Amino acid sequence: MLYYLHELADVHILFNLFQYVTVRSAGALVTALLVAFAMGPTVIRWLTRLRVGQVVRESGPQTHLAKAGTPTMGGTLIILAAVVSTVLWGRPNGYTALCLLALVWMGAIGFLDDYLKVVQKKTQGLVGRLKMAGQLTFGLGLGVYLLLRPIAPYPSNWTGVPFLSDQFALLAPWVFVILVALVIAGSSNAVNLTDGLDGLAAGLGAIAAMTFAVFAYVTGRVDTAEYLGLFYLPGAEEMTIFGLALSGASIGFLWFNAHPAEVFMGDTGSLALGGALGVMAILLKSEFLLIIIGGVFVMEAVSVMLQVGVYKFTARRSGEGRRVLLMAPIHHHFEKLGWPESKVVIRFWILGILCAMVAVSTLKIR
Repeated sequence: MLYYLHELADVHILFNLFQYVTVRSAGALVTALLVAFAMGPTVIRWLTRLRVGQVVRESGPQTHLAKAGTPTMGGTLIILAAVVSTVLWGRPNGYTALCLLALVWMGAIGFLDDYLKVVQKKTQGLVGRLKMAGQLTFGLGLGVYLLLRPIAPYPSNWTGVPFLSDQFALLAPWVFVILVALVIAGSSNAVNLTDGLDGLAAGLGAIAAMTFAVFAYVTGRVDTAEYLGLFYLPGAEEMTIFGLALSGASIGFLWFNAHPAEVFMGDTGSLALGGALGVMAILLKSEFLLIIIGGVFVMEAVSVMLQVGVYKFTARRSGEGRRVLLMAPIHHHFEKLGWPESKVVIRFWILGILCAMVAVSTLKIR
């Protein structure tokens, strides 16, 4: 909304600042951060009154048993702060609309799952196949929509290839639709699996969102896109505002989620955060780059698949299942090795920053 204040530049030259993405992006970051700070205590008290306490599995690390009863569903704070900030500072277009839709859609699925688990006391929450159906429905719908109504000056089934300048992969339409669905479901579930330690998913989500904001800015400017050999996507620069708003919201939430956590994001936050990152990657034609930017999320998801796969395979072969890790996801493996929770989190944040640096380096290494 504030974007339109630039039309008052004749009244005062300062209003002209509101047309610049850089100014509005900084405003979005700070606004999301302040909204999260301001609303955090209220949200935590509300969740406490609702008695939506986290259920901790007894098979997990013993240090986690003390977390039982900590309010969950705190991801509503991330969604609220990101939406308010984006709407306030963004210029409405197809890019930001789809990002906000993904954030709210995936957040709604996670909210329903959390509600069933902690309020209705249904251990499994939302049935796995129904949760996946909701994720795939959005992904397939988004893929078909982009094919029928592209928001970029290129066919939607074109996608960029990291490290290669002016090169793209042309996907068959049906392959593109399936890829979009898999990216959305994969990214949201990967973040969900990562959300097992205080501050881990929030910190990594903030890093990834900020990195995608950089890519949104350079691909939305004709000069930098042409210089770097990227797709020029008019209007994509507005995703810089969404990316920094999401990053600011995650950092603001981290204030309350840092160890020892006062609130957990729950599936409400993890699915919303992962879904939003997946949509940003798709709209920026950076689906393959998501593997680099979200490297830690990928590692967490692969560790679970490897653990389950090896256990089932060895159980069939020898009658006794064997585990590759002491516990999955992999952050729990390091806890079992004796690493303090805060050390695991900080080291995984460092890995997330390194992944972001590698991703940004692809802008020049091509």
